[in-house]
Amino acid sequence: MTELDDIDRRLLRALSLDATRPAADLGRELELSQPATWRRIRRLREIGAIKGRRLDLDAAALGFGVTVFLGVKLASRGRAGLEDFERAVCAIREVQTVEHVLGLYDYRLRVVARDLEDFERVLRRRIMTLPGIGPVEANVLLSEERLPGPL
Repeated sequence: MTELDDIDRRLLRALSLDATRPAADLGRELELSQPATWRRIRRLREIGAIKGRRLDLDAAALGFGVTVFLGVKLASRGRAGLEDFERAVCAIREVQTVEHVLGLYDYRLRVVARDLEDFERVLRRRIMTLPGIGPVEANVLLSEERLPGPL
C-alpha cells in the first residue's frame, strides 16, 4: 500500500464530505495549485484510495418506503454455490447491497420495496427462489440515525 501523507488525508476528508468540489477550491483549502490537486486526486484513484463517485438517492422520496435487512444462510456450501447465489441475487434490482459476512449468516442483503406487500412479493418470488438459499432472517429498518462519514 502506498503511504498517504497529511495532504492526501486532508484531500480525502474534503472529497468524502463533498466529491463535487472543484480542484481549484480544494487546492486553495490545501494550499496547493489546481494542477497539483488534480495530480494528487489522479494518484489517489490509481492506487485505489478513491474508488469512484456516487450519487445518494432518497429511497423514500422515490417511492420505496420500506428497507429490510436480510440475513441469509446458504443451504449448500462450496465455491459454485456461492458464485451461483451471488450472480442470482445481484440480478434482483430491489437488492441494494450484497455483503458476504462471517458469523451467524453467510450474506447480509439490504432490500428496498414500495411497502410491506411489495417486500413480501420480492421475498417470496425472487429471494426465496435463489439457488442454495437456506434460512433467512428479516429486520425492517425503522430509522437511520448515522450516515457513513469520512474514515
